[in-house]
Amino acid sequence: MKIALPIAFALLCGPLAHAEDKLVGGPYAIHVGPRSATVVWVVESSQTSIGTQPGRADKTNPALRAEKVSFTGLKPGTTYYYDAAGRDEGKGSFKTPPAGPANFQFVVYGDTRTRHDVHRKVIDAILKYAAPDFVLHTGDLVENGADSALWPTFFGIERELLRKAAFYPSLGNHERNDRQYYDFFEVTTPYYSFDWGSAHFIVLNSDIGNVSSSAALRDTYWKEQVRWLEEDLEKSQGADFRFLIAHHPPITAVERRQGNNPQMTALMPLFEKYKLTAGFFGHDHNYQHYLSNGVHYFITGGGGAPLYDVNQPPPGITRKVASTEHFVAVKVEGKTARVEAIQLDGNPLEVTELGK
Repeated sequence: MKIALPIAFALLCGPLAHAEDKLVGGPYAIHVGPRSATVVWVVESSQTSIGTQPGRADKTNPALRAEKVSFTGLKPGTTYYYDAAGRDEGKGSFKTPPAGPANFQFVVYGDTRTRHDVHRKVIDAILKYAAPDFVLHTGDLVENGADSALWPTFFGIERELLRKAAFYPSLGNHERNDRQYYDFFEVTTPYYSFDWGSAHFIVLNSDIGNVSSSAALRDTYWKEQVRWLEEDLEKSQGADFRFLIAHHPPITAVERRQGNNPQMTALMPLFEKYKLTAGFFGHDHNYQHYLSNGVHYFITGGGGAPLYDVNQPPPGITRKVASTEHFVAVKVEGKTARVEAIQLDGNPLEVTELGK
């Protein structure tokens, strides 16, 4: 459903389809562009139990449904307020990208799939120490994307953040390429790009293992995505910054995982050729930062999943590694971007200045 709005001030979404439906996710804004956006909320319509004996429930899962409304005719660089349920829990806001160069801030984090108490602390820290215009998630939102019981927990923890900033997720291996990820974030192709101010953002799908059980189909998919990536990088050479987000990193200090992502490692010459400013990745549950041939690589997987040791940093390119929970805040001001890895107590883990 497309609704044109001549007045760029407030967005009103209709009430929940059924009075008995329970709002368990969102609302949140996705596909936010200078003149359009989609507001989504997830409702629980019923529950189903299963067990090994009659009358005994070993597991109960909710039936979830994503409701969504798309808006066009918006104004760039404008804050919009919406009401997706006719009550306080359905209210939120987002900002549209500016039409030209402007100062802005975004936050990157990932691997929120387990240790929900830690995940909550990460979100609380973001709300306390940052004010992002939008949020990038490096994947592994939940432990198993096919388990509907896990999504309300994710959305419940993220609620206060997602009702204040546009959300741009990337697909992690723990999403299992499940349809619920596609439904909740209105995904048609899990790789895409967008502009914000003078910066260009590319979100890749590095989860090739879950694309298909067929090696030939996986190979075809990857070749198509790489072809798209190179075209997108070439078209974005006029941007002051080119940022890339994906789940699997091309480099890691986790010894047992080194060499595990050959497709991503093979992209590094392409990043260098088209002068990628920085890449942000997850998958490894820690913080890592490398500088290789002019390209910065940040691993920010400290969103809640059990931490991994950083026991073998690659020589010559390592700037900082730390096994700790954190998030990354990036402030773009003119032709400078300040990347700050922030611990949960608000203290900086590392600060990096990026210039054109």
